[in-house]
Amino acid sequence: MAEAQLSAARFADEGRAAVERAIAANKDSVGAAGRLFADSVAANGVIHGFGTGHSQATVLEIVGRAGGLIPTNRIGLADLVLRGGEDRSVLDDPLLERSPGLARRLYDLAGPQPQDLFVIVSNSGVNNSVVDMALQVKEAGHKLVALTSLTHTRAVPALHPSGKRLADIADAVLDNCAPAGDALLPLPDGGALCGVSTITSALLVQMVVAEAVGLLTAEGKEAPVYISANLPGGFERNAVLEERYAGRLHRGGF
Repeated sequence: MAEAQLSAARFADEGRAAVERAIAANKDSVGAAGRLFADSVAANGVIHGFGTGHSQATVLEIVGRAGGLIPTNRIGLADLVLRGGEDRSVLDDPLLERSPGLARRLYDLAGPQPQDLFVIVSNSGVNNSVVDMALQVKEAGHKLVALTSLTHTRAVPALHPSGKRLADIADAVLDNCAPAGDALLPLPDGGALCGVSTITSALLVQMVVAEAVGLLTAEGKEAPVYISANLPGGFERNAVLEERYAGRLHRGGF
């Protein structure tokens, strides 16, 4: 019986329900996050996205994509090599994310300005590097948006020595409404199949961007937005707008 429930149609149904839950659960949070995005952009700020593991996929929804805001910067472990002078072999360390001082190093390499906003993405919201970065961001006086699964983060113990989770530190919290463990379809052996957090998180990011640009437009302020570089003149137009943030936008790599 359980095996019959493993199908594309079943995942589509469950995924659609998760999307509807995320929309309903985040009406106020999307408004709050959109306000923070708009205020940062209006103040000539840059929006920094940080996540580890598969959460990097959601960071790519924030940073440097067609239809998204131009003043965006991706923070990742590769920055240690790309701008920090480390040998590429440092990235081979499976415990690199747990290294003391890592968050401070990545923060410093990003070179943020006071008006910059941070968005940290983590489904569990409890990993040390994520909480370290959140604490670093708030200590430095920035506004912080968290994108996490409140169901997951409440179901597991806090791992950071502070006892805090990502959601405890942020100024606005977006709940991707993914279940604990992320996957939606139960397997006969007790596991689960097909993660949904990337789908709902991408939706929430785009909702926040729409809200922010709507606010900026209504207030008579410019909203610098990327158009596809694969449209005629797109690359050239984007390059002109990026020049306003020279040295502040990094797209990561590897």
